[in-house]
Amino acid sequence: MIDRERPLVAINGEMTEGASPAVTLKNRYADAVLKAGGVPVAIPPVGGPSDIRRLLERVDGLVLSGGDDFDTARLGLGPTHAAAKPVPSAKQDFDVALAQAALELRVPTLGICYGMQLLGLVGGGALFQHLPEEWTGKNPHSGGVVHAVTPERGSRLARVVDVPSLDVVSRHHQAVRDVGPRWKVCARDAEGLVEAIELEGDAFVLGVQWHPELAPEGTAHDRLFRALVFAAAQRSIARRYPQATAQVGT
Repeated sequence: MIDRERPLVAINGEMTEGASPAVTLKNRYADAVLKAGGVPVAIPPVGGPSDIRRLLERVDGLVLSGGDDFDTARLGLGPTHAAAKPVPSAKQDFDVALAQAALELRVPTLGICYGMQLLGLVGGGALFQHLPEEWTGKNPHSGGVVHAVTPERGSRLARVVDVPSLDVVSRHHQAVRDVGPRWKVCARDAEGLVEAIELEGDAFVLGVQWHPELAPEGTAHDRLFRALVFAAAQRSIARRYPQATAQVGT
């Protein structure tokens, strides 16, 4: 760690509906952040854009965790597929605003599964809503299947994981079809399906379609969380000591 104070990393969760809605967050996301040197904190899907900005101005990094599917009709992206299981509308609206604000504020961000798709959509990309019908590949991707992905040479992802291939835990039936401006595909599977995306430039914004928090400890997947926490720590220092940071950069 580059500072004695550990960076604070916010994690969005899933949402229960009913008379008393609640946020739920699987401990595995928080455990991964904690083991990487960060302090995890769960954030509920409440508040508007100004509240979200105030939140992001107080944390150092962000994990957009996994979840169910998107209501594409609500996003103005065409009919929602019959096989989709959309997240609650309040959560989707919050998550879209959260991702947009994080990109605007250059908050170090790691998107996982649904979180990667969220980044892709907010960044102007498109979505496969149901792979068995909309994708020509035959390899399975749901149910926790393990398969290989190949990072693109020269990408931020390739530098972070530092291995030519990764065996990943896959639990999805939707996927990023293509990316928008300023985004690049940084990993694919053997059939060419997009498996990771990253924002061009120096900001740490990375999305992976798999679940690195489910991988065995001591593998290259740990480096994704360490890289996020390192970027978050740098942001924390730059915000607390702007003059010193500026002098170092001159």
